[in-house]
Amino acid sequence: MLPWRYIVVEGVIGVGKTSLSKLLSTRTDGRLNLEVVEENPFLSNFYLDRSTYAFQTQIFFLLSRFRQQQDLFQNDLFSTTLISDYLFAKDRIFANLNLGDEELTLYNQLASILEQRVRKPDLVIYLQARTEVLMQRISWRGRSFEKNMDAGYLDALNGAYSYFFHHSKDAPLLVVNTDNLDFVNVPQDFDLLFEQITEEFTGTHYFAPDSRTGL
Repeated sequence: MLPWRYIVVEGVIGVGKTSLSKLLSTRTDGRLNLEVVEENPFLSNFYLDRSTYAFQTQIFFLLSRFRQQQDLFQNDLFSTTLISDYLFAKDRIFANLNLGDEELTLYNQLASILEQRVRKPDLVIYLQARTEVLMQRISWRGRSFEKNMDAGYLDALNGAYSYFFHHSKDAPLLVVNTDNLDFVNVPQDFDLLFEQITEEFTGTHYFAPDSRTGL
């Protein structure tokens, strides 16, 4: 039995959030909550022209994630472990990176209201990887709406995530460097990570083994 009832897996696009969330839900026999990215009708255009489509994309994601979070609370959240592949508050990372001043002011007013009605997780697992590793993983998975992803945007997003979680104090945080980890194809990698979350802790812990050595 894990000491955490609500675990969130976070990280930049392509880092492996969903893959790890699925593995955790299987190992814990927990409920799985996945973000529905493909349903955003503005996303493909956003990657082609971020300045034009950023606000529509951001608001759609904000409201979609909020509705999903509310559906979770209508059920019995504590009947089993809940694993989610996104943190609701991370929406602000993208907003601050992509929106202009006036759009950001309007966004923040709405986000502040919605955030008060969303439960904070018991544990956040923040997956990190170098930008070149992320680009390679994005290419491997071949999503059509990500084919125009550029390294410059992803690098800026990587920095924004690092800044956000460096200052995050809302929940215990496990920071995992995944450059040399493959949770899906190397069971030992997943086992090593799972060991890290079997004991309760506070503050921030770091986990950066080399899958080739297990150290």
